Amino acid sequence: MSPMNILRRHRVAALLGAALIISPVIGSFAQNNTGLSTVAATTQTPVAGITAPNGSFAPVIAVTKPAVVTITSIMKAQPQDEGSPLGGNAPFDQFFQQFFGDQGMPMPRTPPQQQQGPRSEALGSGFIVGADGTIVTNNHVIDGASSIKVTLDDGTELPAKLVGHDAKNDLAVLKVKADKPLPTVKWGDSSKLMTGDQVLAIGNPFGIGTTVTAGIVSARGRDLHSGPFDDFIQIDAPINHGNSGGPLVDIHGDVIGINTAIYSPNGGSVGVGFAIPSDQAQKVVAKLMKGGDIEYGYLGVQIQPVTPDVASAIGLDHPGGALVSQVTDGSPAAKAGIETGDVITGFGGQEIKDPKDLSRAVADVSPGAKETVNIWRKGKTIQISADVGRNAEDQKTASNGNEDRSPSSDQGLRVPSLGLGLTDLTPDIRDQLNLSQSQRGAVVERVNPDKAASAAGIQPGDVIVGVDQTPVKTARQANQAIAEAGKSGKKSVLLLIDRGDAQIFVAVPFAAG
Repeated sequence: MSPMNILRRHRVAALLGAALIISPVIGSFAQNNTGLSTVAATTQTPVAGITAPNGSFAPVIAVTKPAVVTITSIMKAQPQDEGSPLGGNAPFDQFFQQFFGDQGMPMPRTPPQQQQGPRSEALGSGFIVGADGTIVTNNHVIDGASSIKVTLDDGTELPAKLVGHDAKNDLAVLKVKADKPLPTVKWGDSSKLMTGDQVLAIGNPFGIGTTVTAGIVSARGRDLHSGPFDDFIQIDAPINHGNSGGPLVDIHGDVIGINTAIYSPNGGSVGVGFAIPSDQAQKVVAKLMKGGDIEYGYLGVQIQPVTPDVASAIGLDHPGGALVSQVTDGSPAAKAGIETGDVITGFGGQEIKDPKDLSRAVADVSPGAKETVNIWRKGKTIQISADVGRNAEDQKTASNGNEDRSPSSDQGLRVPSLGLGLTDLTPDIRDQLNLSQSQRGAVVERVNPDKAASAAGIQPGDVIVGVDQTPVKTARQANQAIAEAGKSGKKSVLLLIDRGDAQIFVAVPFAAG
């Protein structure tokens, strides 16, 4: 089960958020808006005595704790609404709607007469990376703030200026002015982390004051489906609401992550926390320090993984790369000559092992740059050059079409090898499926639940527009192409499916039928 499915199944999980305090104080709330898998041999050398049975983390804390700060984000309170734990216009309502639906985290309710409070305060954490007062935190800690206050470890309170922020990576950079150089922490190398390495999480949980917790790296490369660049470090060091934006440090005291999210069935730490890797964060922070937002590259393709069945169907000797299921008209990909059915195996000199690799690689490129794309196409490897475009909010690199469309036709063509019933497009079916008059293909009318097509995810209402990377216009053409694929000795057949506004490839194994 994926991490995101776990979150939804168990009702309660939260991107840590800060403790949200409504003035006058009624209780603490969780807030959030959104959010480098390479594992190499570790070179960590423990601090003397730190792993001894009676050892101490004190030497590390003495160096790092002075650079950890508390961040108070002040925002105008919004009218509450009975349909939401924080009210319909609460700054963090979008998070609860997105992740919890109608079963969000149980929250203390503000009495009706106090729902129009003058302001709210969100408490989070951060750490100083520049003696001049440059501070790193999570974007969701300061999102929506009208003003920001930073409290240093010695209790000094300073107003902070937002230098830059990025919601996709959930990172923000602040700046304060102090009358003396401030203590700092330095970045570490998260790529060298291994499962089992010791880590320390520092922050201000629940607003009780700077707190240190210890644990180990539980896993690497976790994808919570909270954003396009999910690559979290999973840790068991206790982190709670208010720890957001605080540093995760190694046994040298170097920052190897930023504490960002937890999974929790009860609102507190249960030993499953997540941090943004320092290698990812440091690159983003460097850009944010220049001010403003970050512009991401855009290619304009819908992509999906190359599974073993897909690899077998298209003749690849191993699964890997990003399979292009659709190319957006007029996009940089279309202009460069990228085609539906291509497998992108390299981009800008980087190996592409899966769709996530491609999303990150394209996003990291500045709009306007020209990059080389390695493509596996119909048994051959080719290289093309693409001009990377600008990724607007409504442009997506990858998408999955999950619309349920069920035509009703009395006539059809059976494909028993896969367990499909196909029919041609008729005017009535076009209307039912909201298809254009130019649409061609074979409509899936029935799916045998005990056959391979059902197991592969084929649904009634899908329109098969290609078989083994060859276009088909009718049910008969689709049936013939599937039959030929079976006779050729292939283990599976690759179907290009039009589903809603998306196209996806689905490999259906013959053996499973």
